[in-house]
Amino acid sequence: MRTPQTLILTAREVRRLIDWPMAIGSARATLLQLTRGRAAMPPKLYLTLPSGDDFRAMPARVAAPAACGIKWVNVHARNPRRGLPTVMAVIVLNDPATGAPLAVMDGVWITKVRTAAAAAVAAQALSRRESRRVALIGCGAQADAQLFALRQVRRFTEVRVWGHAPGEAARFCARMRRQLPGVALAPAATVQAAVAQADLIITLTPSRRPLVRAGWVAPGTHINAIGADAPGKQELDPALLRRAVVVVDDRAQSIHAGELNMPIARGQYQPACIRGTLGDVLIRRRAGRCSLREITIFDSTGLAVHDVALAAEAYRRASRRRMGRRVPLVTP
Repeated sequence: MRTPQTLILTAREVRRLIDWPMAIGSARATLLQLTRGRAAMPPKLYLTLPSGDDFRAMPARVAAPAACGIKWVNVHARNPRRGLPTVMAVIVLNDPATGAPLAVMDGVWITKVRTAAAAAVAAQALSRRESRRVALIGCGAQADAQLFALRQVRRFTEVRVWGHAPGEAARFCARMRRQLPGVALAPAATVQAAVAQADLIITLTPSRRPLVRAGWVAPGTHINAIGADAPGKQELDPALLRRAVVVVDDRAQSIHAGELNMPIARGQYQPACIRGTLGDVLIRRRAGRCSLREITIFDSTGLAVHDVALAAEAYRRASRRRMGRRVPLVTP
């Protein structure tokens, strides 16, 4: 019997294998498969540590091309003081037919890219076509990817940036001006100043209290709510949720750990008010934006099917390009 060979891909190799059109196409296709019952994704399993940090196990499978796998990801808020990333991840891909491990790869870049790619799909489906002014609330590790992915679907010309730490937004703007020529980037002193008259708002913080108030958001705005991805996190005013059309990536995850988790727990928002999933909107099972004055919100919690599908794309590209290192990780 032939010994299975497992492909090992480093972070640098994974970055070389994935581009934005590939990531956005994968996100859209995977949402369609999930909505049509051709993918499966058990609930995230959270392992919370005494420190308040956590690990998350995220298994999934997709039908076409067939792929199975799991992402094991941590969130350690104090890691930057140790010289380490807040989030690290490893993805294991398996052969659906045999269970043999096809690949083990770094999952940090895939996590970052698939999150931004799904948000871009949501912006294309829900925001107004003429959206030009963007507000970025939070400018950490995910922020640049959000703008790069959004640039694939909306030709925005202005970005106002708010950061929690002093000088953070100014430094981010200085760096991104070189990478987004033709876009005016400016730091904002407050969240209110950042979102005023924005066409599209992206929230990217680990906040546990609302940062964006209902009265600050103009009619017709679209919001990609990215930061709330665990119980207790919250970035948006519950009154804003009640004013808006709310679309989620996954209903169960959003209720348990997304932007909706605290408002629902406190009786400030009802699950029945959720319009549907982004996949429902894409296949037109549910309506998305119905007027130019509606406020729309996409609650992103992060889908394991996106991790596995994009990792499988990277694996196929790596195999064609003969990248990575193959090892006999298991023996018959």
